[in-house]
Parts: sequence; C-alpha cells; structure tokens
Amino acid sequence: MAHTGAAPEAQLLKRAVDELVARTGLPVAFGGYEIDDAVKVSAITGARTASLEGLVVHKSRGLGGRAIVERRPRLAIDYRTSRNITHDYDRHVLGEGISTLFAVPILVGGETRGVLYCGSWLTSPFGDQVARSAFAVAAELGTELRVRDEVARQVSLTQGVPASSTVAPAAREELREAFMELRSIASIVADEDVRSRLAKLERRIAALSRDASDHPDEPVVHLSPRETDVLACAAMGATNAEIASTLLLKEGTVKSYMQSAMSKLDASTRHAAVTRARRVGILP
Repeated sequence: MAHTGAAPEAQLLKRAVDELVARTGLPVAFGGYEIDDAVKVSAITGARTASLEGLVVHKSRGLGGRAIVERRPRLAIDYRTSRNITHDYDRHVLGEGISTLFAVPILVGGETRGVLYCGSWLTSPFGDQVARSAFAVAAELGTELRVRDEVARQVSLTQGVPASSTVAPAAREELREAFMELRSIASIVADEDVRSRLAKLERRIAALSRDASDHPDEPVVHLSPRETDVLACAAMGATNAEIASTLLLKEGTVKSYMQSAMSKLDASTRHAAVTRARRVGILP
C-alpha cells in the first residue's frame, strides 16, 4: 500500500487534525499515515498528556486498525469497555483519558493511506453532524493527497524529455489527455502551492508536445484559466454540453468562454481555435 511522509503531506495532515477539532467540536484529534503496514501517529491536537506521542497502530488492531482493514469509520462510545476492538493501545488512548473515540480512514483512490481520530474525554452520544464533519475532513485530505500524487506522476513522465524533441503521435495524445486531467484537478484545488505546481506542469506538457519546427514567431496569446479549460475539452472532441458537465458550468457559459477564446486566437471555428492554441503553446 502506498505511503507518504514528506513535509508537504505532513503539513496537510496537521491541518486536517486541527480541522477535526474545529469542525466536530470534540476536544482532541490525532492521525497518521500508513508507513510499512502501520499507521504512525504524527499529528496531535488538543491532547492534555503525552500519551498519544509515538503511537503506532497496526492493521486489525484497535479502533484505527479496524478502520484501515475495513476502509470505513469505526466508533467506540465507551472505549474502555468496548468489546468490538482489541485493546492493544489502551495505554495510549486511556492514558490520554479518552472515552469516546471515532476513527476515519484516509482514502486515496480507494486505498487507505492513513487514519484520522477525534475523541472526547466524556462518554456521550455521537451525533450525525459530528460524523459528517469528520468524513468531510478525511475526504478533503484524501483529495489533496490524490492531487499531489497526480502531480508527482506527471512530473515523472515529463522529466528528462527535452522540450524541443519530436513526440510520437501516440505519446502526444497521452500528453493531451494528461493535460486535460491536470486542468480538471486544478479547477477543484484551493491550495495555491498545488495550483502553482499544476500550472508549471501544464506548461511543461504543452511545451513537450510542440515540434521544434512549430511556428516560433507566433504572437503571444493569453487565455483565462476557464477559456483554456473549455478549449482543452473541445480539443478532446467534447461537445458544449459535455464540457459544461465536466467543468460544472452552464452550457451558455461554455459558449461564452469558447467565443472569447476564439476571438483572442483570431479563429472562426473551434477547430481552428484549437489548432492555433496548440501552435502557440497554450494546448499540447
């Protein structure tokens, strides 16, 4: 199973743990990524003791271990007396004084990448709103990790390939599909660092797909991000209705962006706009 632990991912985990406390209203939260078949807790918020530090949770063991294997949340209203889990980690959990504990797996592409926990020192009913808030935090973290994985994958595909090289037709088509995927991801990412990395990678892919003989004297054309999104979808053969569905826009809005892009590119048809956009390096 994939694992992660680099500094940016560690920061994402800490932010997620902080968000758990803020959104659920529970006093303590902690979590970790899976490394070598065990979750190593590396982010803690709200703890009153040092009991949770150094906690390592193995598959099928404890509340989090079950969440890892089952890929679904697990709840212990009264952790001390629960008969549904092993009690391998009582020294850590009960040492912190936690009574109610909720464990939510971090899922990336259907695979478990770690676990988030939130808990209370009191034994109390666990409401749906608390659960939904915890689900949302875990889902957002999973999305961020998926984006970073995709960026890393695309970077590895383009490293070492000179921008002036001639790309084979099949490889060029793959680059175009990768470009579309990156544009789709960028449209839902709020993290400015990730968006910046995506933009650089998009420019790299667009440069890779150009032949050395492509028109170097073409004037510079600037399209807005949404104009580029619409044109990139059109380049893959999508209709206005399909583009609207993909980008979560109204069909009329898509037409407006398309017309604006065509005007900037001095093109009378969408096909001509796509051709010109590729020639000037906006699209791969």
